[in-house]
Amino acid sequence: MKPRANIVWFKRDLRTHDHAALLAASVGDVIPLYVVEPDYWQLPDTSARQWAFIRESVVELGERLVELGAPLNVRIGSVVDTLSELHQHFDLSLHSHEETGNDWTYQRDLAVKAWCEENAVPWQEQKQFGVFRPLRDRDGWSKRWDALMGQPQVPEPEGLTPAQGLKSEPLPTWRDLKMADDPCPGRQRGGRALGLATLDSFLNARGQDYRKSMSSPVTGFDECSRMSPYLAYGCVSMREAAQALWARQKELKQLAKQGEALGLWRGSMQSYNGRLHWHCHFTQKLESEPSMEFRNLHPGYDNLRPDPDRSNSAAEKMWAWSEGRMGLPFADACMRALNATGYLNFRMRAMLMSLSSYHLWLHWRAPGLLYARKFTDYEPGIHWPQVQMQSGTTGMNTVRIYNPVKQGYDQDPTGEFTRHWVPELADVPDKYLQEPWKWSQAATVIPRLYPEPIIDHQQAARDAKTAVYALRREPGFREISARIVEKHGSRKKTPRRRPRRKARAVEGVG
Repeated sequence: MKPRANIVWFKRDLRTHDHAALLAASVGDVIPLYVVEPDYWQLPDTSARQWAFIRESVVELGERLVELGAPLNVRIGSVVDTLSELHQHFDLSLHSHEETGNDWTYQRDLAVKAWCEENAVPWQEQKQFGVFRPLRDRDGWSKRWDALMGQPQVPEPEGLTPAQGLKSEPLPTWRDLKMADDPCPGRQRGGRALGLATLDSFLNARGQDYRKSMSSPVTGFDECSRMSPYLAYGCVSMREAAQALWARQKELKQLAKQGEALGLWRGSMQSYNGRLHWHCHFTQKLESEPSMEFRNLHPGYDNLRPDPDRSNSAAEKMWAWSEGRMGLPFADACMRALNATGYLNFRMRAMLMSLSSYHLWLHWRAPGLLYARKFTDYEPGIHWPQVQMQSGTTGMNTVRIYNPVKQGYDQDPTGEFTRHWVPELADVPDKYLQEPWKWSQAATVIPRLYPEPIIDHQQAARDAKTAVYALRREPGFREISARIVEKHGSRKKTPRRRPRRKARAVEGVG
């Protein structure tokens, strides 16, 4: 008779608190398991900066599991092979959280499910985000999210009994995984302790001006929550973040009753509450429509843009976009900041993706993969729906074509951010910083130090609008869009309106 053991398979849930799978497995001998999958780290949407963050988080997770009594078992290879090897020695049950990842992890999970069924190994998956399987439409989705996040947090087990006879492997480095060098000096560091500290500092110190400051990269690095990688890899659960926010909102409400001046705190926390919903709202889109990673959500946009792999000019444009060498100072500054830090505030993420799709007229798939690698906080469930949304291929969202020059004037009015990341423009007067080609002495800088604009951004925007709106007028386009909205569109309550006579009567009282 083989001894029984409960595997806790850690994926994007690198914590021990509010971890339903860990608590469910703790009733018997436990194998906490993290599998490093080399094939995953060769995918075109993964990068060494992502692995570095995860590796730091796994190290901290392992330290905590030792304190609880069951060390983390690290294996390198495929999950199915790892389970097969462990099943030779143990009568297994498998516990994990649900995951909405890219297609590779989806296919991996299907293979694990098939293996479990073939070997009569029960697999219990727990919910950790406000993402629901299956989901036909969005009716009532927000209420379900609120209910899930309002449930009590799952306590950390008081102690774990480890399965015996296991030998863990050392965590590999990015070099061990044969990944490309990926210098990112400003990358956030991983781990639960830093995640909790980041959340606390945002809710109680940094977040006061969040509502007005989140749109600009000048302020976004400091005044946005910066919780995205800790939520993406589960160092802190969404429920922990939501409940900490709600507690802070309750505290602010009480302080307001006492007459304290709170500035923008209450509005900023309300905005952040919306962003937490927003996280799962977009993840739900990919969960319900996995093909969004590869195909236009609305088929009417098929063949709209050229494939960069088949066009030399498209490849050159993508390189200039990726390296921050487009000749558009503010947009170049944003891309260079992302390259060096692994982070960018949301509005600028949207601008850069829009720029690649509309102004540079690139098909979103190849830039989307390249873009994914740049983000330490890469969350496929947010990334791919947003890539399509900002590229205008969902069929249900407003076409947003950002003016990269105007954004520079609006979001970086002093030029501080642009000058920091594009030092080649140090001698350009403030008046011409965002449009240096208009400066009378532009020849001293362009193209000797800084490139000419690779496109006429105003003409490119006009051409893009013409092409996109022409498609939206095609027969059958709106009917398909209506079906997409029914499945994926957010639901907003229509406010009740009082009858006019009754409203007047009420207004007359008092």
